[in-house]
Amino acid sequence: TEEDIVRLTEIKIKRISKFDSDKANDKILDLEGKISSVQHDLAHLVEYAINYFKELKEKFGKGRERKTEIATFDSVEASKVVIRNQKLYVNREEGFVGYGMKRDEYVGDCSDIDDVIVFRADGKYSVSKVKDKAFFGKNIIHVAVWKKGDDRTVYNAIYQDGASKVSYVKRFAVQSITRDREYDVTTGSKGSHISYFTSNPNGEAEKVLVLLRQLAKLKKLKIDLDFANVAVKGRSSKGNIVTKFPVKRIELKEKGESTLEARKVWFDPAVQRLNSDERGRLVGSFKGEDRLLIGMKNGTLRVVIPELNLHFDADMIYLEKLEENRPISAVYFDGEKSRYFVKRFLWEGGDKEENIITAHPKSELSFLSNNTLPRIQMVYRKTKGDVRDPEEVDLAAFISVKGIKAKGNQLTSDTLNKIEPLESLPEPDETRIEVNEAEQESLIVKVEPSTEVETVAKIDAAANVEQVKSVRPTEAEEQSKSATSEPNRDEKSSYDADDKAPQITLDF
Repeated sequence: TEEDIVRLTEIKIKRISKFDSDKANDKILDLEGKISSVQHDLAHLVEYAINYFKELKEKFGKGRERKTEIATFDSVEASKVVIRNQKLYVNREEGFVGYGMKRDEYVGDCSDIDDVIVFRADGKYSVSKVKDKAFFGKNIIHVAVWKKGDDRTVYNAIYQDGASKVSYVKRFAVQSITRDREYDVTTGSKGSHISYFTSNPNGEAEKVLVLLRQLAKLKKLKIDLDFANVAVKGRSSKGNIVTKFPVKRIELKEKGESTLEARKVWFDPAVQRLNSDERGRLVGSFKGEDRLLIGMKNGTLRVVIPELNLHFDADMIYLEKLEENRPISAVYFDGEKSRYFVKRFLWEGGDKEENIITAHPKSELSFLSNNTLPRIQMVYRKTKGDVRDPEEVDLAAFISVKGIKAKGNQLTSDTLNKIEPLESLPEPDETRIEVNEAEQESLIVKVEPSTEVETVAKIDAAANVEQVKSVRPTEAEEQSKSATSEPNRDEKSSYDADDKAPQITLDF
């Protein structure tokens, strides 16, 4: 048909038309330009890579900001962070230990990957993986979860050597050991046994009374022994001699305190972990009875033992050593009344959690301090025509110490933008008695007259040193002195004969 003819001829005309030729030339020029651009980018590859990533950020970055937090992760050992979801039991007489023996004596919590250390009455001890039920030998005297490298747990022991019958005392720690291998607290001779044994998690040293068996030649039947005088040595040390006579029994006389130095603990904010490697901020030096005070944004306070495997939540706002003799000062926002409140109290909760603010969903803890004289700065919210300068508040003067359950006093009725912590005032020093130099007086002590020697004693109160000088005057000096020092009887109404006497002047 005529339409088919037009369609066929139309294609041929486009292929040979001048319009199609110009379009092809444009494509060639465009291609040559791209080739030139690629060659330039290859010659300047570093600049090209930088511009490429900049264009990616500009093109695809809007509305796609990072939602996750960039943080540093510390190396973690599974045995330190695993949850203790098992309970450890022991049958001392039969010698079994495990977490499946629910009818036997409860020891403590553990996890299924922990190690346990077991001591027996004959002095043998070993470390093994905790199991459902395992045999360690009869007459078990101590069972506990064992931690590798623990230099704070010290074992105090008194044992009798089976060969010589001499009793020894020793203190030792078990920091490293071969698993499933038996070691010996005693010398290992046949008949040796442990007479007294304690495990001290922070190196405590108690006092004991050693009672000896009555013998004809023995007069002293009691020996006082203080473990604080015994040095902590290696686990294979023999120990010190207590007595060569038979021991009847050993009684605990007095519980002791830790003999180890306080452990310094640091907090690394990069990984949110405690450490003893001097990484991060120094929290303090901790002894066995010291605790860590943790404050959360939701108003929860925790008092815990400063163990290095502690976990900290993201909303933690306070982490310091707890000073129990100092009050805790808190500033919190009450979501129900939309006001800030202040409260001060002494911690009486022990090692547990306690919420100190109201239960409203919008309530939150803004400031916490365990210092005696804490200070804060109130920053007021700007309003039209009213700009107020920040105001400092001494919390110790603002409110007295009350109970932990008290709501506290309202900080201000004005709307605040935020609460800023300030440096606390210095701790009050002990009362000192100081003597003002202007109030010092010279004390005059009169002595019997002497014509030969004049003694002048000056006592320096600051140095507490006496300096005594003796001078034998000549006859000429005596005459000159009598002429110049003779008082005027007419002018001095209170004159008496003692004015001639030599004087000792005490200058303070």
